[in-house]
Amino acid sequence: MIEAFEKSQGPWADVEKYVGRYAGMDFSPDIIDHAKGTYLFTESGEKILDFTSGQMSSTLGHSNPEIVTTLQQTVQRLDHLYSGMLSRPNINLSKNIASKTGENLKKVIPLSTGSEVNEAALRMAKLVTGKFEVVSFNKSWHGVTQASAGATYASARKSGAPMSPGQLSIPTPYTYRPNFFNSEGEYDWHKELDYGFEMVDAQSVGSLAACIVEPIVSGGGILVPPKGYLAALKEKCRERGMLLIFDEAQTSLGRTGEWFAYQYDDVEPDILTLSKTLGSGLPLAALVTTDKIEKKAHEKGFLFYTSHVNDPLVAAVGCTVMNIIERDNLCQVTKEKGNYLHDGLQKLVDEYDIVGDARGRGLLQGLEIIKSKSNKERSEFIGDEITKRCYKLGLHMNIVNLPGMGGVFRIAPPLTVSYEELDSGLAILEQSIKSVQNDINLGNL
Repeated sequence: MIEAFEKSQGPWADVEKYVGRYAGMDFSPDIIDHAKGTYLFTESGEKILDFTSGQMSSTLGHSNPEIVTTLQQTVQRLDHLYSGMLSRPNINLSKNIASKTGENLKKVIPLSTGSEVNEAALRMAKLVTGKFEVVSFNKSWHGVTQASAGATYASARKSGAPMSPGQLSIPTPYTYRPNFFNSEGEYDWHKELDYGFEMVDAQSVGSLAACIVEPIVSGGGILVPPKGYLAALKEKCRERGMLLIFDEAQTSLGRTGEWFAYQYDDVEPDILTLSKTLGSGLPLAALVTTDKIEKKAHEKGFLFYTSHVNDPLVAAVGCTVMNIIERDNLCQVTKEKGNYLHDGLQKLVDEYDIVGDARGRGLLQGLEIIKSKSNKERSEFIGDEITKRCYKLGLHMNIVNLPGMGGVFRIAPPLTVSYEELDSGLAILEQSIKSVQNDINLGNL
C-alpha cells in the first residue's frame, strides 16, 4: 500500500535517494508535515511563521477552512472535464474576474500556472499583431517555459539553450539604485525609459509584438515603478503598435491593497495575466483581455488547448477566494496591514547600517540588505546569513539572491495575517539583523 504521509526511519534518506532537484539551491532543511493559517509545522515538531505565503500564493493562509470546504464539496460533483466542456464554476470565475478588471478587460481564459498563462498571453499577442518581438524588464521573471522564460532576465538564462527569438529588454525602474539623473541630480525615469526604447528600436527588426512587465517587479527585488511610469510605458507601446501585458501573478487579488496593482496607476493593459494569488495555493491562473483582442485571436485560430484549461475544481476555489476577499474587505484591510508592516520595516532601515531600503505596497514589501549605507554595496552573503538566523528562530523568509540583485527580502504574508503575527515576524527579523550586524562589527563575519 502507498501511504502519502508514511514516514521513513531517516527523514532525508528517501530525499537523497528519490527526489530530483529542480532549482539551483538546496531544499529547506526540514520536511513540512502540515500548515495552518500563517504557520508551517515540521515533522520534527517545529512551528515556523510563514512570511512568504508558500510560493507567494497562499493568499488567504494555509488550509483556509472555506477553501477546504469548497474543495470537498466540489470534488464530489465535478473534478475534471474534457477541455472543450464548460461548467458553472469556470463560467462564474470568469464573470467574477471581469467584474473587477474595469471597463474593457472582459474575456477570461482560466488556466493553471503563471508560466503557462504568460505563455498563452505572449502567443495571443504575437498572433493578433502578426509580429514576434517581445520587450520586458532586465530584472524580470515571467516563468520557465519557452516564451515566458525568454522574457525573463532575472535568472535561468545561462543554460546554453536558445531562447525564443526576438527577446529585447529595457532597464528596470529602480528608485533606490538609479542610473539616470536630471540636472538636479534626481532619478530621471523618463530619460531611462526613453533610452530603453531607443535601444529597443535600434535592435528591433521591425516586428514588435508586445511588452510584458509586472506592475511591481517582484523577482527583481520588489521594485515599485515611479508614479506615471506605467502610463508612459503604455504610450511607448501604443506608438509602436505593441500590446501591453501586465503579469500580476503576485500583485493581484488584494495583495497590494487593490484588486489589481495596475489600478493604482489607472493604466489598463491589453492583456492581464493572473496566477498564484487567484488559487490561494491551488494551481489556477487566468488570461484576461478585451473583446476585440479575443475576437481577433479566435478568428486567426488562437490555440492554447491544455488538459486543465477551464478545470472546474480549481475554478470553484477561485470563486471562493474572490468572495472572501470581497466579503471581508481584504483590499482595505491589506492596505492598513501593509502600512503597519512597512512602518516596522522602515524602523529597521533607520536603525541598522546593513538595511538599505524598505519599499512595496500592501502586503508585498521588500527590504534591501547591504554591506553599509556609506556605499549601498549589495551583499548576498549578509542576506543569506540573516535568512538562516530567521529560520532558526521560527520565521521563513524569501530573499532575492540572484546575481546583481541580492539581497532583497520579499515579504508577503497571507492577507489574513494578524497584527500579532506581523509583530512576531518583525521581532524575529530585527533580532536576526541585529545579531548579524553585531557579528560584522566584531569581525566574526
